[in-house]
Amino acid sequence: MEYSGYENFLESREEKMLKSVDSPTSGWSSRVFAALTLFFVAVFVTIIAMLIIADILYIDKQAVIEVLKADFVRDSLWVSVWTSFTATAISLLFAIPMGYALSRFRFPGRLLADTIVDLPIVFPPLVAGLTLLVFFSQTFIGSWIEDGLGFEFVFQPKGIVLCQLFVSASFAIRSAKTAFDDVELRGEHVAMTLGCTRWGSFRYVALPLAKNGIIAGGILTWARAFGLFGPLMIFAGTFRGRTEVLSTTIYLELSAGNLEFALAIALLMIFIALISLMIIRAVGGKAQIL
Repeated sequence: MEYSGYENFLESREEKMLKSVDSPTSGWSSRVFAALTLFFVAVFVTIIAMLIIADILYIDKQAVIEVLKADFVRDSLWVSVWTSFTATAISLLFAIPMGYALSRFRFPGRLLADTIVDLPIVFPPLVAGLTLLVFFSQTFIGSWIEDGLGFEFVFQPKGIVLCQLFVSASFAIRSAKTAFDDVELRGEHVAMTLGCTRWGSFRYVALPLAKNGIIAGGILTWARAFGLFGPLMIFAGTFRGRTEVLSTTIYLELSAGNLEFALAIALLMIFIALISLMIIRAVGGKAQIL
């Protein structure tokens, strides 16, 4: 059975909402309010731009060339990229069903589950790494996973992904729940009255309308995972060529007194993050950071 009529209804409804938001306003008070809000935007953007420009002006061209040529920098860059995107993909795999369940269903312990979802967000970074290290090295279940099943995480590349997942998945789950909360139940009920199953109403109604919020959660998750530092130092270590990521490379170079080298790597991270966010936004269309 096709639901093209209902999909057209949703599209027209979204277009009307966008038109109502983008409609111009008149009057001096509205213009003053708009100028005031844009002032804060300009101040914040200017501060961030000035900080980045200061970093760029501090280092010389030779330091940038050395960073780009260094083999260990390319290795840590590759590890940072593949682990952060893997952690983000796994996070979204959990976030979509979990966000929908927390938004739509009432079950015993829901409040506790909803609270625990946010717990890793407020964890001090070092506590997250220490918690993972203690679990896999000092508990029976963790030791059985590593020794019995052969899934080694401590000081291994898989440990980087697990650490990033543990720390950043909450952003994806919370964003997905918020996105589903904003989708009216009436639309799903109408779809089911037209012959759609619960799965069908989720797939054709709830998920498309919540898409932007889910993409925004993915952006936040990736950004958090890509720049993670503290927990990785404790749980995965900084073994060159195996568990070293860009953030730990900056720390090691800074500890050795190579300030320009560390700053050049930091600018490389900023550049990669900027390009990646632009690509994700282009693919995600109207997705916005929550």
